[in-house]
Formats: sequence, C-alpha cells, structure tokens
Amino acid sequence: MSVSAEQQLAAVKTWLLSLQDSICAGLAAIDGCQFTEDNWQREAGGGGRTRVLENGNVIEKGGVNFSHVYGEAMPASATAHRPELAGRRFNAMGVSLVIHPRNPKAPTSHANVRFFLAEAEGQAPIWWFGGGFDLTPYYPIDEDIIHWHQTAKAACDPFGEQVYADYKKWCDDYFYLKHRGETRGVGGLFFDDLNTGGFEHCFALTRAIGEAYLPAYAPILAKRHSEPYGERERDFQLYRRGRYVEFNLVFDRGTLFGLQTGGRTESILMSLPPLATWKYNYTPELGSAEARLTEYLKPREWLG
Repeated sequence: MSVSAEQQLAAVKTWLLSLQDSICAGLAAIDGCQFTEDNWQREAGGGGRTRVLENGNVIEKGGVNFSHVYGEAMPASATAHRPELAGRRFNAMGVSLVIHPRNPKAPTSHANVRFFLAEAEGQAPIWWFGGGFDLTPYYPIDEDIIHWHQTAKAACDPFGEQVYADYKKWCDDYFYLKHRGETRGVGGLFFDDLNTGGFEHCFALTRAIGEAYLPAYAPILAKRHSEPYGERERDFQLYRRGRYVEFNLVFDRGTLFGLQTGGRTESILMSLPPLATWKYNYTPELGSAEARLTEYLKPREWLG
C-alpha cells in the first residue's frame, strides 16, 4: 500500500514530537531542572518548538528543538549538492539538539534527525531522511566512547551489517574541521539523502538512530557530571568549545539551511555554547591530559 506525501509528513511529525518529549524528559531527569519551551512561527511558512535548559545543575546549556518549515523553493544549501531540487516547493522537519554540560569531564553531544519532501507540479515527490549523532569529549574516556559506538552499532545492525561502518565513516568525514586538520570529536553516525529501500524502511532506520541517542548519552552524562575538576580543566573546556563554534558556523549544512530558509535565528544558533574562548597559538603541555585529546581527534575503529 503506497503512502501519500501528506501521510508521510504526518507520521514523521508525530514521531519527531514524541522524540523531542522523550529526550527532554530523560535529560531533565539527570539534571533536576526542566527545559523551557518556546513556540515560534515564521512568516514564510511553518514554525517550531524550541526547548532550552540553561544554567542547570548538570547542563550549562542545552537545546532540543523541533522545527517544521515549508516554502516555495529549496534554498541554495540544499540544491548545491542536489541540483534536481531547484525550484521545488519543500517541507523540512526535524529534531536537532546540542547538550553542553557544565563539567569539563562530561562530553558535549549532538544529535539530529530530519525529513525532507520536495514537490513540483506533474512530477513525483522527492523525499529523504538524514541525521545521526556525535560525541565531543574534552577529557576522553575510552569506556564512554566504546559505549557510545556500541549503542550506535546496535541501532544500525538490524538494517544491514555495513550500515554502522558506512555511517561511522560518513560522520568522521563530515564532522571534520579542515582548517584545523582534526575531527570535531570521536564521531558516531551521520547519514543524508536516505531513500533507498522505500519509505517504511528508511523511516524505521531513522527512528532507530534517533531513539538510540538517549541510551548512548545519558549513562555517560550521569557518570561524569559529578567528577571533580578545577580552573585548568574549565579553561581547556572553554578553549575546545571554540572549535565547536567554528564547525557550526563554517561547515554545518543544517545551520546554513536554517538561516537561508529564514528560520528562527535564536533556535538555529541554540547549538552554540554559552561560553567559549580562543587563545592565540595555544599548545597544551607535552604529556598532559589536555595534550592527550589530540590523539582522539582523528578517525579510529572503536569496536575492533
């Protein structure tokens, strides 16, 4: 039985809203503070539900955002690598989140799942899914990173033995700061333009990945948020957050898409940390815990 474009949009939207609810509830349970909600609309069509937790007990700043925007023409950020979309009207919806913990021993995390539908009169609709999640530690702990990747692999395995390996490599390649010669963190999963195998298959894979984020991240955050740290660790965390800002403002396609479609700027830039620093020609002390991070900022096979 074929599913209409309207049915596809409705099914994905229902799931995305429930995913936002479950992730917010899980993170709030660890923090002890609640997310505040901000509903917004954009003049060009659509809107969203932004949820932010700032100055919490565990989370210094975190946002878990749902958006559904639509318009008469796909923006340049989408058509640059898919010129066949030019001139089509579109629906774009997704949940995007970034969590910046207060404690430098707890890693920053990011996740995103999204669905696009592009239509034109007299032509078949074009749809696809994308998303993934990645981890950015400042003081990496192998146990945590292995758990992160094991959870990612378990989400992918029912859909094919090669899915995890392919999406892990895609993540390593995508979250790469070319001007720094380093990955943003220790990777995870990334995929885009997914429409092979039919809508139900692609939707199921996207659900599996989106729903794996909380089991991947919550145990790490729960273990690390109370570890002792001092001014040195805090200074290093703020310095490394600067690299996070650089990636999001220079390379991230989601940021560009949001800005080019006239999305809500406050929600789009929610991913930026509350505090970050840039130090000229900073070099960590040889053999220090800070210098150790550089060993992790390149692709590695974490699961053997």
